[in-house]
Amino acid sequence: MKMLDLFGGIGGFHLGFKQAGFNIDWSGYSEIDKYASAVYRKKFNNIQELGDVKSIRSKDIPKIDFITFGSPCQDFSLAGKRTGMEGDRSSLITEAIRLINECRPRFFVWENVKGTFSSNDGRDFWAIIKAFTNIGGYRLEWQLLNTLWFLPQNRERIYLVGVNRERPGRKIFPIKENCSEVDANKTKEYINTITARYSASRGTGSYISQSRQFQQKEMIGDFRYDEGIRIRKEFNSPCLNTRNIPLYINKRMRKLTMVECERLQGFPDNWTQKGIIENKEVEISDNQRYKQCGNAVTVNVVEAVARKIKKYFE
Repeated sequence: MKMLDLFGGIGGFHLGFKQAGFNIDWSGYSEIDKYASAVYRKKFNNIQELGDVKSIRSKDIPKIDFITFGSPCQDFSLAGKRTGMEGDRSSLITEAIRLINECRPRFFVWENVKGTFSSNDGRDFWAIIKAFTNIGGYRLEWQLLNTLWFLPQNRERIYLVGVNRERPGRKIFPIKENCSEVDANKTKEYINTITARYSASRGTGSYISQSRQFQQKEMIGDFRYDEGIRIRKEFNSPCLNTRNIPLYINKRMRKLTMVECERLQGFPDNWTQKGIIENKEVEISDNQRYKQCGNAVTVNVVEAVARKIKKYFE
């Protein structure tokens, strides 16, 4: 299948669909971040770098089977200024809608922050739904999904799927916390994700999330500069962002390691460590790796959605 991966980041959509059993023989990806693009370039074969989404035209690429995109979310985010569709970055979704209209894929998947529901008192979300509907020929479904169902990170995101044909009695959503798609794709249990000590981040040592009994003995929280230390009722990481919120573990404060961030997003260890720039392998800085993980989609969630899409078309 041929995939168009817009705002592709470090390849979370690509990896999730691949793990769900999709045979991707060509992927065109759009990503303007130099270092995220470098990681994508290193990790996948049969890819074509397409540059800025504004410059992509359907006549210049193969016939596309599906399109994925998590358009920039800062203008919708509850943590941002909430300028909504008027913001420069979030308005890029119109470019994705243009390409769906031009390429007419079998299906498309859009991911964005929970705050999109309430942006501009909900008017922005419904404007987006109307824009998708106006393309014509697609059945739309959406659901708010949480990474916490798969991995110890509280990260709620909207997933919207558009399919180009009706299958009576079949739906993509809902996906439930205890459904088969979640259980089948739990490639990482809560163990081996957040380590008790910074030095244990390479996969050795004792882990924070080993068992309920262990959880009762330990204490985890996060530090926000405007709120101070917040002890978390549920034993999980706060939502990752591009700055890497420090963790408070057993009265000690430290940042999450790069490997922990990758695990919390469902990526293999050291996924972001190296990239390809100008045909040369390069090391990616820690700051860039934190940024990439914070901006990424969660692979496990994507895989669960992809499995439901696969069943829909079978």
